Amino acid sequence: MSWPFLYFADDRLSTAELASARLDGDVVEVGEAYMPADAVETRELRAASLRPMIPAALAVIRESAAWVHGAVPDAPARHTVQRRSPARLNQAPDARLVYRDQLLPEGVADCIGGVWVTTPAQTLADLVRAHLAGDAGDTVGGYVDAMIRWRPALAVEAIAALERGGAVHYKRHALAFLRVRAAVGATTT
Repeated sequence: MSWPFLYFADDRLSTAELASARLDGDVVEVGEAYMPADAVETRELRAASLRPMIPAALAVIRESAAWVHGAVPDAPARHTVQRRSPARLNQAPDARLVYRDQLLPEGVADCIGGVWVTTPAQTLADLVRAHLAGDAGDTVGGYVDAMIRWRPALAVEAIAALERGGAVHYKRHALAFLRVRAAVGATTT
C-alpha cells in the first residue's frame, strides 16, 4: 500500500528527484522517507516511514517508539526493534536496526501505520529499565525525561504496565523510579 504523504527513494520518485525536492523545500525527511513540507508529521507517518525496513515479525521499541509517538522530535540514528513472532530471526533484517531477540509479550504493542510499535506506557517502562541498567550511556535518560514531559500521567501508566508484565530485569528499580516521578508529577500539576 502506497501512502499519499510519504515518498520513498526509487518508489514514485528517484533518489535524485527527492534530493532536488528537498533542496527546493518541497519535501522534508521523516524517518526513512520524505513527506511534503506542508504536511503535518503524525505518528502514523513516522511509523509508516519505517515500514520498508521493519517486517511484521518485529516491533519498534524504546527510543524509536518514543520518536514514533512524538515524544522526541528526532529519530535515533539506529532504530531498536524486538521480536514479536515466536519464530527467531538469524540476524537483524537491516543493518540500521538494533535487534533484541527476546519475545515481546502480547498486548504491549499496537499497529500504527503498518508497523508494530510498543504502547507509550510500555515504551516508557522499557526506557526506564534500560536507563537503570546503564544501556546506551546517558542518552536513554533524556528519552525518559522527554516521555514524561510529553505526557506527565504516563509514569502512572508505565507503573501499571510493569505490574501487569512478567519478571524482567530491573523491574523493582524501575517501579521505584517511576513512583517517584509519578509523585513529583502529581505535586507539580
